[in-house]
Amino acid sequence: MSKADRERSARERLADERRRAAGAQRRRRLLVVVLGAVAAVAVVVVIVVVVVGRDGGGGSKVDDYTGPIAPATRQQDGSVAMANSGVTAPVLDVFEDFQCPACKAMEARIGGTMKKLAAEGRVKVVYRPFQLFQQDPLMSNSRRAANAAACMPADHWVKYHDKLYAEQPPEGDKGFSNADLVKWAARLGVTAPSFTGCVNGGQKLGQVDQATAYAGKAGVTATPYLALNGGQLGNDALSSPDGLQKAVAKAGSGTPRSAGRRPSQG
Repeated sequence: MSKADRERSARERLADERRRAAGAQRRRRLLVVVLGAVAAVAVVVVIVVVVVGRDGGGGSKVDDYTGPIAPATRQQDGSVAMANSGVTAPVLDVFEDFQCPACKAMEARIGGTMKKLAAEGRVKVVYRPFQLFQQDPLMSNSRRAANAAACMPADHWVKYHDKLYAEQPPEGDKGFSNADLVKWAARLGVTAPSFTGCVNGGQKLGQVDQATAYAGKAGVTATPYLALNGGQLGNDALSSPDGLQKAVAKAGSGTPRSAGRRPSQG
């Protein structure tokens, strides 16, 4: 290799390293967003999102559970509960945004364990998708995905939830188009015109705003965010299946309170 070739190769390696460093910095940067309001009550919350690396779990193993799934039901507030009949506690609230890379990473790490624990009757999982981001294209991506999830019938909801994460667009790209959201639902067997109309017409955006305001009132201050019987779970539970299982076992059948809220002081 000539001297000129060696110098050119060195410059190319340096440029490549700089590109990788810039990408890592973008993934780690803090995103500040403001949550919406509902019922004429302005609820303003600052959310800090720490975006992890490209492997979706900081190097951790993907939680690829393939067993049975507990029945899913739509609750009165629009959230989706995944639990066996008669299981009311402990309650695991999952606050998430389908556009959030850190939420996708958490789902990869422990989403299968949530399903396993629910199928075994050891926990009631309550999914609470909301709009995290304030600036486009992230904001519009988030709203379209959350609206489509709210349109989805409960009996297909969990699979659609997983599909939305699998199709999450790269940070900064426009994605979750209505056409794709309808197409992905059709692959799961949901082809009703009512679903298509709900997605294209943004018919559940009011529900998305309510879920967003609820997240703020519940004390959500960062994502990913899990609350077990109303108390926020720490990094041990968020980072590994074993940590989550231990937290659920410790909670037992304790009486849940409103997710994320501190108990009143007497």
